[in-house]
Amino acid sequence: MATTSNTDISEKVLVIGIGNEFRNDDGVGVYVARRLRKLNLPHIKAVEHSGEGAQLAEMWKAKRNVIIIDATASGAEPGTIFRFDATKQPVPTKFFHYSTHDFSVAESIEVSRALSTLPARLVVYGIEGTNYSQGNILSPLAKKTAEYVLDLVIEEVARSAVQKVHARQE
Repeated sequence: MATTSNTDISEKVLVIGIGNEFRNDDGVGVYVARRLRKLNLPHIKAVEHSGEGAQLAEMWKAKRNVIIIDATASGAEPGTIFRFDATKQPVPTKFFHYSTHDFSVAESIEVSRALSTLPARLVVYGIEGTNYSQGNILSPLAKKTAEYVLDLVIEEVARSAVQKVHARQE
């Protein structure tokens, strides 16, 4: 009987959709996580999260492959998509500064990096929103961009799964 390890191809990619669905476009990460859960894809475990940094760091501590999706308010054109490979570069704190999170995503990543508890792979997608006021409706642009990011995440996870299969065959 074969034993499994944390690098086994059956390990799901943890996708964390961050945000507050009651602050309009801030809920874009939550929207993507819910869409992923409905698709019930075999290599993805999608969860929603408020974005509180200490809890995030604890959530991904034992994981190898994590993708985070969150709204950004960087001043870029609304609908802009940012992708950061957090294992190779710091995530700019200015992208997530609007947040009401006590300890931001970027700060959580840097604390995990300092403690050597970052996942082997940690990718952060940021979606530039337009409206962060009270309400629970994504702007049409945020929703369209979220659907595109959903496809990007699915493609990225599929590529990762194929790479793991090839690595095991070699």
